[in-house]
Amino acid sequence: MERLRPAAVAGSFYPASSERLRKTVEALVAQAHTPTLEGKLRGLIVPHAGYVYSGPVAATGYKTVHSSQFDSSQLRVLLLGPAHYVYFVGAATLDCDAWQTPLGTVKCATDLIARALKDNDLQNNPEAHAPEHSLEVQLPFLQTVLPHCEIFPILTGECDYRELARTLDPYLDEIDLFIVSSDLSHYYPYDEAVARDALAHQAIESFDFALMEDRVEACGKTAILTLLQIAQERHWKPKLLDYRNSGDTAGDKFRVVGYGCYAFYG
Repeated sequence: MERLRPAAVAGSFYPASSERLRKTVEALVAQAHTPTLEGKLRGLIVPHAGYVYSGPVAATGYKTVHSSQFDSSQLRVLLLGPAHYVYFVGAATLDCDAWQTPLGTVKCATDLIARALKDNDLQNNPEAHAPEHSLEVQLPFLQTVLPHCEIFPILTGECDYRELARTLDPYLDEIDLFIVSSDLSHYYPYDEAVARDALAHQAIESFDFALMEDRVEACGKTAILTLLQIAQERHWKPKLLDYRNSGDTAGDKFRVVGYGCYAFYG
């Protein structure tokens, strides 16, 4: 029997109806602009709020994936994002066969998961994964632009990004795309959020680890730093593709959340 991770946030972060969800994601991707990259797409940072808030920014990233002409029948995607609901030390995958959304199931790279657990590179933490939205909200986008891909899902707890980058490095030759899930600053007035999030753009595009660690606000900061470390070592180049906040997408400018989309290519 297939071991499934059921959808936890369908009906709250994104539509629970399969028809409405498909139309929503297809419309978001269709409306997104198509960024150009001077090299092969290797990684993305995309937001993970409800689609009404961050969907347009995430769609920019997935439009880039769609235009990159990956062979989705063979593609493997590493998903890395923060655990919001359960505290733990280290990084955690989930020992299951597939993840479920209203659009169907997304298969897991079970061989990589088994290897990571056997070698104690990652822990299996069903409690952290069960309620978590940061990875789940990426799946309907992947199901739309890469319908046959496999995922290697990982949540960050309290851990050092340098150590996590070293841990993940041996797996990367079997990974085609590295996606980090993170929002930026939370609950500032519009202009202050734009100024604070400009520090994230600067830190990411210049590999400024000190700036990222000391001054950038992002719920997935550990995951971002991990990708930055890997990208620097592998000579991938970063590029800001899109930035908006909830004041741009949902109207209220008094207390906003920032959303950035960044690509890594090389």
